[in-house]
Amino acid sequence: MSSDQQIDLFNATTAAGAPAFDASTIPTSAAVPIPPGTYQTMEDIKQHCNTCTRCELHHGRTHAVIGRGNPAASVMIVGEGPGQNEDEQGLPFVGKSGQLLDKILESVRITTEDVFICNVVKCRPPDNRTPKTPEAEACKGYLLEQIRLVNPQIILLTGATALKGLLGIKEGITKVRGKWIEKDGKFYLPIFHPAYLLRNPSRDQGSPKWLMWQDIQAVRTKLDELAGELR
Repeated sequence: MSSDQQIDLFNATTAAGAPAFDASTIPTSAAVPIPPGTYQTMEDIKQHCNTCTRCELHHGRTHAVIGRGNPAASVMIVGEGPGQNEDEQGLPFVGKSGQLLDKILESVRITTEDVFICNVVKCRPPDNRTPKTPEAEACKGYLLEQIRLVNPQIILLTGATALKGLLGIKEGITKVRGKWIEKDGKFYLPIFHPAYLLRNPSRDQGSPKWLMWQDIQAVRTKLDELAGELR
């Protein structure tokens, strides 16, 4: 279906003759809601995000960063926001953090075909700062639609921004990492952001890298358990 056809559907009238919700207005203002079921594909979300002005982050955008990986993956990884490399390439986790993340996943036989990776906000915050709450809220509808489309069994939350944005948990990541949280039939696991691991290279017991190794093994175990239940 072409984008013009989709807009025609968005602008259709209801059976009662009243105008239906106009989805073409979504990118224009954070005051416009993003109802569940708005988007049919990631490409539809990408089209809106690349013209989006729902928050101030659009001023510095080169490319909106929607996601990479398998759009029907069992595991979804949610980061904070794009950095410079991501903004330039339009893909999440492609710098040093992304390279480390890929290695972490490969260590427990999880490939890019097993995951879909995205961020809380789709545009790069200035100087790679933490996204502000209004920015995360403006983008949240896009993220929720991504979760609906992928429908993963497991969602890994890399850092406090993802933890707060999706689960409303304001505690620091060090207090809740490694603890499974079940919500709406999905298993959420807060984990350290790979960038944090790069700043803390020690592998000693109790170090962030050591804890990440425990967490990623727990993900492998959970995947195997869920696969067994489906047999």
